[in-house]
Amino acid sequence: MKIIRFLLFPISILYNAITAIRNLFFDTGIFKQTSFELPIIAVGNLSVGGTGKTPQIEYLIRLLKNKRVATLSRGYKRKTKGFLLIGKQHIVEEVGDEPMQFYKKFKDILVAVDADRTNGIKQLLVTKKRPEVILLDDAFQHRKVKAGFYILLTKYNDLFVDDFVLPTGNLRESRSGAKRADIIVVTKCPENLSEKEQEKVRNKIPLIKNQQLFFSCINYSEYLIGKEQQIKLQDLKEKELLVVTGIASPKSLLEFLSTQKITYKHLSYPDHHHFTESDIKIIQKELGVLETNEKMIVTTEKDYVRLEGRLDNLFYLPIESKFLTHKEQFDKRILNYVQNQGC
Repeated sequence: MKIIRFLLFPISILYNAITAIRNLFFDTGIFKQTSFELPIIAVGNLSVGGTGKTPQIEYLIRLLKNKRVATLSRGYKRKTKGFLLIGKQHIVEEVGDEPMQFYKKFKDILVAVDADRTNGIKQLLVTKKRPEVILLDDAFQHRKVKAGFYILLTKYNDLFVDDFVLPTGNLRESRSGAKRADIIVVTKCPENLSEKEQEKVRNKIPLIKNQQLFFSCINYSEYLIGKEQQIKLQDLKEKELLVVTGIASPKSLLEFLSTQKITYKHLSYPDHHHFTESDIKIIQKELGVLETNEKMIVTTEKDYVRLEGRLDNLFYLPIESKFLTHKEQFDKRILNYVQNQGC
């Protein structure tokens, strides 16, 4: 695979040139950008998937709990088109897994999907509960909207400064795109990452004026959550679990389970996978051969919204984004932007 990617390097040069010209046209005003008067925060990355956008969006939702918040996503792999304001009548296939997760988890916010973010924002602004803040999910490259604040995420073990553009690497655009960010967050760090190791990363990521760099990790819950019960992780150390994932990077979850001395068998599916009836039968079969009396399926929260109601003994492990240091500075920067932009 690495050899093939290396051989595709000439295509990467062409791809990089195309994205650079596109960005130049937006920067110089040749391509139109639409601005809005209310605070809009865009969360995204330079690389393809797996940087922890969902827990970062959820962190912002909690931080802005005193505001009327709306999230706007494109609804990746949904089977509908156009603008949808998610309600009780919608199912995950119609809106996408991440938006459905937001909708089920946060009852006091608006959750919408639209591939055309400009139209999506306009539609949100004419709803009865007009939002005071809009969070754009995975919108760093969606430059038709000019957000007021940009948060760029990059994984600790896969920094954008060490990567190349597609198809040789995993970057959607050149590393120079990071200059558009107001804040860069290095995600999925080891929880015990030392100040010395953080400094090494700081030295690798060049910051421009007013940019700030933060470090975060994934904070796992002590409990698995099911439809009708919660189970403490420490009670599962003598049992074997079936772990089912359909996310870009399940490595962090698997490593965490291993540190908890939990035995598991893993079934991996592509990111945002729509589980078919054939998939369900395979999962049930694999569950049946586990050498344990209490047979349980553990998945991510994002996968849970796609599997809920289709499998028995299904649980998910909640996660949150947690800042290693300087959490107060991050919070203050966001709250100040929202307050000043909302005036």
